[in-house]
Amino acid sequence: MTYTKTGYGQLPDGQSVDQVRLRNAQGLEVDIISFGGIITRISTPDSKGQHRNIVLGLDSLDAYRAEDAYLGALIGRYGNRIANGCFHLDGQDYALPCNDGPNHLHGGNEGINLRNWDMQPFQGEQSSGVELHLTSPDGDQGYPGNLEVLARYELFDDNRLELRFQAATDKATPVSLTQHSYFNLAGEGNILDQQLQLFADHFTPARQGLIPTGELRPVAGTALDFRSAKTIGRDIDQDDEQLALGKGFDHNFVVNQQNPGDLHLAARATDPSSGRVLEVWSDAPGIQFYSGNFLDGSLQGDGKVHHRHSGFCLEPQQFPDAPNQSNFPSTILAPGEQYQARIAYRFTTVPD
Repeated sequence: MTYTKTGYGQLPDGQSVDQVRLRNAQGLEVDIISFGGIITRISTPDSKGQHRNIVLGLDSLDAYRAEDAYLGALIGRYGNRIANGCFHLDGQDYALPCNDGPNHLHGGNEGINLRNWDMQPFQGEQSSGVELHLTSPDGDQGYPGNLEVLARYELFDDNRLELRFQAATDKATPVSLTQHSYFNLAGEGNILDQQLQLFADHFTPARQGLIPTGELRPVAGTALDFRSAKTIGRDIDQDDEQLALGKGFDHNFVVNQQNPGDLHLAARATDPSSGRVLEVWSDAPGIQFYSGNFLDGSLQGDGKVHHRHSGFCLEPQQFPDAPNQSNFPSTILAPGEQYQARIAYRFTTVPD
């Protein structure tokens, strides 16, 4: 296990942005920058041992600062949407920036994805990684409380990349942190022929603006049934009200959990052409599957233009709009409590 640290650029206020490259004994590499905690590159082998980058990235710090697709970034304080940019907590109404039409998305106009984190690499016996620290002050993007956040990426020799979040606050506040990488297991083209299995019997259907209705609806008999592996493109163009809302898949799935709080297999994606397999494990109750519907060719990196469906996101998370929906699991972090969340990505291949 090795890591290398290099400079990645400088922000307008003079802050330096660093990049750390993690490399394990199998040759798998992960590049992470301190700005946004962004994963800019994951190079994994195919079934023949040929390595390729399997996440969408950009070519410069300025490009990451300007884009609004959240490529590879840490997301918060609250991943996904909060209806009308407001919530009521402890007798007080809070107003958040509405940066997705009439709704609040992914922490607002300046979420944690646009902050330069303090990033320190570390070396273990069978792993290497980085720890990223950030303070989100009271009132940041309208949220109450000073929130101290730790995000820890760790790459293991068994081709597993783990992300652990911890957070603490001095005032009650909603928290849902996640990671927003766009995967393309072929490393090129679109993702419509790549196969996906979601370990979820229900999803949270949405209304206009992709805000959940509050219902937990069975996936059986719908285009959103990924209980058995199928290609992402098989049902994406069905005449379905839910697909029309987001111009494709952009939904929160309710992960099947026998013991809530334990790590569960939430998703498995496979690319038949390369043999690459991605498993996503998490302790979160939900996972957002997004099929890259709004990528429009305006972003590019690593020699590729990111068109519609060039990548897919699998974002373990709390449920969208939970601060306004009492029947959803609570996302309120209170003083004296510690927020913890865990995501594990496992990279393998099918036999050639």
